[in-house]
Amino acid sequence: MILSGRTIALVEDDEIMGGSLHQRLKLEGARVIWHKTLHRAIGALRTPAQPIDAVVCDIRLPDGSGEALFTTLCAHGAPPPFLFLTGYGDTEQAVRLLRSGAADYMLKPFDMDAFLERLMQVIATAETPREGPWLGVSAAARAVEEDAARLAERDDPVLILGEGGTGKRRIAERIHGLSERRAAPFRAIDLTRRRDAEDAIFGAAGSEGLMAEAGEGVLFVEQIAAASDALQARLLEAIWADEGPRILLSNTPDIVARRDAGQLRADLYYHVCAFCITVPPLRTRPEDAVWLASRLFAGMNARREDRLSGLGAHAEMALRAHDWPGNGRELRARLARAMALARGTHLVVSDLFEQAEPAEPETPIEPLAEARAAAERAHIRRALEATGGNVSDAARLLRVARTTLWEKMHKLGLSG
Repeated sequence: MILSGRTIALVEDDEIMGGSLHQRLKLEGARVIWHKTLHRAIGALRTPAQPIDAVVCDIRLPDGSGEALFTTLCAHGAPPPFLFLTGYGDTEQAVRLLRSGAADYMLKPFDMDAFLERLMQVIATAETPREGPWLGVSAAARAVEEDAARLAERDDPVLILGEGGTGKRRIAERIHGLSERRAAPFRAIDLTRRRDAEDAIFGAAGSEGLMAEAGEGVLFVEQIAAASDALQARLLEAIWADEGPRILLSNTPDIVARRDAGQLRADLYYHVCAFCITVPPLRTRPEDAVWLASRLFAGMNARREDRLSGLGAHAEMALRAHDWPGNGRELRARLARAMALARGTHLVVSDLFEQAEPAEPETPIEPLAEARAAAERAHIRRALEATGGNVSDAARLLRVARTTLWEKMHKLGLSG
């Protein structure tokens, strides 16, 4: 029995397929926990009674998808290895899940022996220690992680583009940490915060600059488009010289416009843009917003005297729906505020997002008859005021008979 002592979670709504898998897995000695809906699987796998060796999951479920199950579990920690079962029409989704950290997938229909072999490979691979995600669980975040790992093996300059708060410095540190230069120093400078940037980098009046401090390590220059033309020229010369530290640069995604506006030297741009990493904003990666909030929550919660139980379900939905103009910095600030002010056992939506000012109620559109009556009432009142309350004179101004005016005044409540 090749699965003796193993615990397998099976998430499959099809009675025939699920029953067949359940029976074979038990015959191979596994303890099988079978869930037929996304809702039940999330609750059971988020806090399992005992460790799960692997999850065999159909991508299509009656109340959601296997992808939703996987990303939800990723937001609360490292999930068990997932072996997805999919039809031909879901292969693109399955590949996306692999890039997000899933272990493997199989196309239906499949041979049962081949399935068991693949499942054993998934379990064996999972038991080999591996590092979890450090930027996010989304496919976009994992793609950036892969790009950083590949570029760490090279020695070329790298340009990292992204909005503020997307983790550009973290990526630069990651490239340094995975490279052969990791034993040497990592030095960084934000050009928008230093007026003496050129002296700080290259040194002045006998003082040592960041280039010298970094030695054979990495120099990370943030917001390169803010550099003076002279500083850009010196950095380009340093890159050409191919001596000293490896130079990594960063900027916001509008760098091409800045180049066209003359804020960035074209020769510098074209020399570094060959190896470029673009970090997508958090608003395009809602699953990463939940994942990052969960990671930050754990650290902040550990510093509280009265620990919170976690993020409420509606709070997670709000994190996914928010557009995050400040990206990770905004998320960290909102979470810090929420942790300081939370009163319940879980963080709720109102802890993370202040209630918006109530909108002014719209003036209802009144019926046409009422609008006409109000206009007539106001017009008759003006005529009466102009004639000192004399009804006969007011009737002449309005060019109606005196009796007609009396009737209208009585009808409109002006008879008094």
